[in-house]
Amino acid sequence: MKKREKKIKKKISEAASLKYDPERDYAPQVTAAGKGHIAEKIIEAARGAGVPVYRDEALAETLTRLKVGDMIPRELYEVVAEVLAFVIGVDRGQGRGG
Repeated sequence: MKKREKKIKKKISEAASLKYDPERDYAPQVTAAGKGHIAEKIIEAARGAGVPVYRDEALAETLTRLKVGDMIPRELYEVVAEVLAFVIGVDRGQGRGG
């Protein structure tokens, strides 16, 4: 396999989506997670809905180990807080409040 082919295959290997309502939830919850084609569909759906996409391969790998509906573990609070801050910043930049 050529280097270019490896790069293309590894382009989107894992993805997950989270939801968080600070008034109802004690932690963000996994709403979708998958690898390969499923990961591509998750990202496609997010972009189609205007949801910001944050790329962190290590976090995606960790989140895909969780089940849909799981709250993230305490060990991920800090890194997920960074993701939420990114999303809020993007939303504010696009005039969507936050």
